[in-house]
Amino acid sequence: MRGEDSMSAVWQERLDHLKAVIEADIAKGDYYGAVLRIARGGVIVFDEALGHAYAANTPGGERPLKKDDVFSLFSVTKAFTNVLVLKAIEEGRFQLTTRVRDVLPEFTGRPREEATFYHLLTHTAGMPGVWSPQPGMYLDRLQELYEASIASVHGATPPGERCDYSPLVNHVLMGIALVRTDPRGRNFQTLLAEDLFQPLAMHDTSMGLRADLDARHVRPDMRGTVPIKHLSRTLPGDHALFEDPEVEAPHVGCASTCADLWRFAEMLRGEGQLDGVRLLSPRMVRLARQVHTGDKVNELYRGVALRAGWPVPPANQGLGFQVRGTGVFQHLFGQLASPETFGNYGAGSTLFWIDPKADVTFSFLSAGVMTQAANIERCGRLSDIALSAMP
Repeated sequence: MRGEDSMSAVWQERLDHLKAVIEADIAKGDYYGAVLRIARGGVIVFDEALGHAYAANTPGGERPLKKDDVFSLFSVTKAFTNVLVLKAIEEGRFQLTTRVRDVLPEFTGRPREEATFYHLLTHTAGMPGVWSPQPGMYLDRLQELYEASIASVHGATPPGERCDYSPLVNHVLMGIALVRTDPRGRNFQTLLAEDLFQPLAMHDTSMGLRADLDARHVRPDMRGTVPIKHLSRTLPGDHALFEDPEVEAPHVGCASTCADLWRFAEMLRGEGQLDGVRLLSPRMVRLARQVHTGDKVNELYRGVALRAGWPVPPANQGLGFQVRGTGVFQHLFGQLASPETFGNYGAGSTLFWIDPKADVTFSFLSAGVMTQAANIERCGRLSDIALSAMP
């Protein structure tokens, strides 16, 4: 898909340099490998699988990454849940201003009961940033996660007062809301498959690791970067949730390829439409990619910045997306991205973004999870190199 017209619009030597930088990172051991696809105006200008799936001197460590390898997406899963919520709002099932308790009557108790879906999408619901609703519980079944969240996770501050990134609870609430308001009575796995993955021809994407994807799955190596285990009740291993086909976890449970994630990003670049299939209106996408958190900081990442010795950046949350905004500070999207650039990332290894002004999409999946600060620096650096290649 590298047409002459598209290549005249990019700086090829800079893209060659981007490949060399990634290869140098891998050689240093920063991560094991990566698959990256970049497109401008829908035309692919960079499409590479580099490095290996696992650490050297470990089982499978010599296996080169392939473009069609399947990765656990971690929190990029949230973007899929968010898009279905935006779709439900457009369908009139609830509104941005609807209180969560009006759809989920169990969600009571002050101050959390005043939270709206707008607060959930912008991480301003006042819920504490917990990784698990209850210590040691399985994190693989939506109804159990919901019941534990209702019982054990209460609002820390009034909704709208501050921005606290929610690793789990907000998306569990939104997942249950989608199921309860679905006119066809489907479960969450089926909702994602039928309303998102199938219409976008994301054939290698699933909630839970679908059996036919298992052979291509790059098992995540957390390298001690996350504070909890992700246990499966059917498979052994500290993070076996990511290998379980039965998972329903709207916050972390999806697996996909770089190409499929790019198709999702392309739908957003097309303001809700891809290949003649429309999921969202342009008005909704434009609203979603605006900053909705003012000058608030993201409290969960305040500590990341302070420990790294960086100035604390603004939260810059959109409706379910992180937005670049203005200013010079460490950011996953780098310094060259336009203010409306938006996307999501997951657990030090997965990222996509769309720059509407540059007309660029960026889909990146890597092997070997990095710490938060190292990943932010890495992704910002690669994003800047990529955008510098777009005159």
